[in-house]
This record gives sequence, C-alpha cells and structure tokens, in this order.
Amino acid sequence: MSEVVPPEDLSSAARLIKEHSGKVLAFTGAGVSAEAGIPTFRGKDGLWNRYRPEELATPRAFESNPKRVWEWYKWRMSIIARAEPTWAHKVMADWERKGVLMGVVTQNVDGLHQRAGSRLVIELHGSIWRTRCTVCGRRFDLGFGNIPEEDLPRCRECGGLLRPDVVWFEEPVPMDQFERAERLFSEAEVILIVGTSGVVMPAALLPINAARQGKILVEVNPEETNLSSLATIRLRGPAGEIFRELARLVEEDLSWR
Repeated sequence: MSEVVPPEDLSSAARLIKEHSGKVLAFTGAGVSAEAGIPTFRGKDGLWNRYRPEELATPRAFESNPKRVWEWYKWRMSIIARAEPTWAHKVMADWERKGVLMGVVTQNVDGLHQRAGSRLVIELHGSIWRTRCTVCGRRFDLGFGNIPEEDLPRCRECGGLLRPDVVWFEEPVPMDQFERAERLFSEAEVILIVGTSGVVMPAALLPINAARQGKILVEVNPEETNLSSLATIRLRGPAGEIFRELARLVEEDLSWR
C-alpha cells in the first residue's frame, strides 16, 4: 500500500465488519471516485479552470447560460463514462450481495457504485446520469455512459428544458433521500466513512449524529477530516487499496458468516 496502515488497525476494522455483519453501512464521498480518475469539478487540463464551480453548478448559472452549463456537464459525463469502479466500489457491492453491507449512502453523482453492482444506493446529491424537466418536473434516466446529443436537451413530455438531476449549490438535498439515509444510519451499527471530508452539509450531519448515538465509525481517507475525531478506527490511505486488504481479511475465515 502507498500508505503504511498499521496491520492491527486493519485487523480491528475487519473484525468489526465481521462482528456486525448485516449492520454495516457505507457513507462515501468524492475520494472514492477520484481514484477512478474522476475530477470532483475541474480537470487538470485547464479547460474549465477559469470558472469557479459556483459559476457553473447553481440554478442562476443554468438560468443565465444553460448551454454553457450543459457543455460542462457533458465534459464531466465523458470522463465518467470512461471510468471503471475501483476496488472500493467492487468490495462494497460484493459485501452487499453477501449480506455483510446494508447498502451505500453516497454524496457522489457518478453512478460508479451501481456500475460495480451495488443495489441499495442512496444518492444524496442526485445522479449525473439522470435529467429533470425544469417545467413539469419529470425525471428521465439516461443510463450510464449515455450523453445527450442535443445542445439543450428537451423534455419528451412537455418540451421543457431539461437539466442534470443533481443538487447544485443553493439547492436543498431531496428530503425523501435524506430521510431514507437517516433510517439506514439509525439501523446500522458500524458506519464506514469513505473518501469524504465531512464538510458538506447536511450530508455530514448523518455520521455526526450517528456518532452521537453511539454508532461505531471507521474512517477510510488519506488525510485527517472533520469526521476523524469521531472515528473509532482511522485507516489512512487510498480507499481502493484499503478495501482490497479489508476484503482479504474479512474473507479469510468464512466460518464467521
């Protein structure tokens, strides 16, 4: 591993996952997708560097220049379409299939959890592979990798302008998704906090409240975050590498299941 994680910490995390099998929940952020080569907002080639995210990902930006916003999202979609799920995505999906993991609550909009095979995925901030009509409110699933060809996609029901069905700055998280996430957090005993800094609200309230309720938090992140002090175990390093090792340790002794 590129970071040296104490073996005892990995073993302790694996033991917790085994002991609480079926009551383990994952909470993921941009760090998981960054390992798949997906930039959070701007790429390194400078194509969009003259814009701040707030200039592109707000209702006001879309109202004033929807074509520019759609160009930016199509650029992001083209990058995501070429990405492959990391070991972290794959292990989470595998654990869900085996009944170890309850599901995933994610702040990501890229669809890589579903691409890896995860079935119960709560998307707090929407999906880049879904559009929503600005007039009638209907939603349309594009399917992973399918980028709209039109400069300004239109609703096939009412003809209204479509927008990416993601949560922009100045917009609230969909209450139904947040409440579903709260229910999962209340049922879980162990929360795996993976690749998130814990600064985006209200999403960060979910692990904060879980810690207050006595849940066990295991953090996987290369760096210290706003949530680190709440975690029982902190695994420092890339999520893909750490989950690959955790999978080996969890699967070592199948008699626990």
